[in-house]
Parts: sequence; structure tokens; C-alpha cells
Amino acid sequence: MSSFDVLLEDERTQLDAFVDDYRGAFEASLVGLTEAQVRERLVPSETTLLGLVKHVTWMQRVWFEECVGGTSRLEAGLVNSPLESFQLTDDDTIASITAAHRQACTTARAIVEDIPLDAVVTGHRNGPRTLHWVYLQVLRELAHHCGHADILREQILAR
Repeated sequence: MSSFDVLLEDERTQLDAFVDDYRGAFEASLVGLTEAQVRERLVPSETTLLGLVKHVTWMQRVWFEECVGGTSRLEAGLVNSPLESFQLTDDDTIASITAAHRQACTTARAIVEDIPLDAVVTGHRNGPRTLHWVYLQVLRELAHHCGHADILREQILAR
């Protein structure tokens, strides 16, 4: 069932469906490409397709594990800044980044499972937020970066 099929469901079901659609789109952006292709820099910044998936993995861990779950970035083994989260190491591969992304998604689902949307979470660096706010922020970031991933994949395939 796609996110568009759950329009009559409750808001939480809709939010989860939209987030999962974007999560799937990120994983699909890597399918059929080589390790070299997903590391290509096609824009002036250091952004790569694999780096984008690594970043959205980090981003979800920050919002769900740190902000909602209360685990510090240090405890979670996360880099501190968004810019660092795009940087690839020699050990980063399609398989390893995809596995990390899937694990982050599974962990996020478990963290929020029993928390109502109107619950106030206190792990955000700038103060309390509701879980609903966190969902909207994650959706905003996923949509933003999914557009980047689409464009980079299109450029790679056009070569």
C-alpha cells in the first residue's frame, strides 16, 4: 500500500507511510549502480548519491535516536555536523550504507512505536519538540534530499 492509499487512515499511519515511501526511494536510488557511480561527484559540492543516503541515515538517527530517544550523538557514535555526515570512507559501500540505513529505520520505528504524536520530546538541542514536529522535520529533509538523489541518479544514468 502506498502513502496515497492511506488517505482515510489516521494521521500517524499517513506519516509513517510517507516516511517509509521516502526511505524506500533512497534505497531504490542506489539499485543497479556500481560502487564507482554512487561515489561520483556531479555537483560542485562534495555531494554524492551514496553520501546522500549516508546523510539521511544520520539525519534520521539524530531526530529519532537523539531527539526522541534521548541518546547523545557521542553515545550513538554519530558525527556532530550535517556536513560530516555526507563524507564517505573507504569502507562505505552500497551494501554497508544500505544496511546502516535499514538499521536506522528499524531503530526509529521501535523508538516511536508507543509514543503519541502530541508527546513532547526533549532531546533536541534547541529545546522540546512534539513527536509530530519531528515527523514533519524528517519528512521535510527526506523530500528535500530525495529530489537531490533523483537528479544525481538521472545524471549518472545519462552518462
